[in-house]
Amino acid sequence: MFTLTHLNTPPPETLKNQVLQMVVDYLTDISPVSLPPSNPLYPLYQYVVGFEVHRYLDSMDGAQAGKPELIMALDADDPAVLLGFALYLPYVDDPDASSLIYLAVEQSHRGQGIGRAMVTEMVSRYSHAEVACVAAKVPYFETLGFMPLGARGPQVVMNTRSQASDGALAIQDLQPIFQTQEVRQIHTYLVKQHGAEALSKAEEDRDRLLDELAQQARHLADRYGPAKRLH
Repeated sequence: MFTLTHLNTPPPETLKNQVLQMVVDYLTDISPVSLPPSNPLYPLYQYVVGFEVHRYLDSMDGAQAGKPELIMALDADDPAVLLGFALYLPYVDDPDASSLIYLAVEQSHRGQGIGRAMVTEMVSRYSHAEVACVAAKVPYFETLGFMPLGARGPQVVMNTRSQASDGALAIQDLQPIFQTQEVRQIHTYLVKQHGAEALSKAEEDRDRLLDELAQQARHLADRYGPAKRLH
């Protein structure tokens, strides 16, 4: 069993660490890149996405419009144990709208309705809800009341309404993270570990994967109506 907790301020440090660990453990599931652990670039993306989520959690400690909100599923018998989380952004200037950024559930507790409960809780707070996911996850979000609106890169954009919100989102910019000294150090280490040729092939494999996901997203969007490319 589990209980849900909603936060609009940073979670306690112990739960924050569990959120970040879940990001690292389930990177393939939650990242739009969907990079498999077999790719040598995997540790680099673990760091980048983990740092992105860390920034989102830290930015909850403020009064700015559109700051992140967090829904956590906690073990009913031990509330200090995190079973899943949903991190989302309310739209600026649109009080009814939000966008799900990351959703994760501990593998040992999947199939118990935890993800559904967290998304349902988000939609109960912001009925005009959006999510972007790879094509393979579209059926799951359809069961939660989302419908495809179009393709955005490797993802299908889905919404609980037939149009997107006109509001703005306070999205974290990943480019500065990729340019940090820590990321350069990780890349240098991976080159030493695997060799420059292997890293070059890993980047080619990543790009090929993104192209395949983008093609799947476009094809799926086409099936639901005129092709839409969202920016």
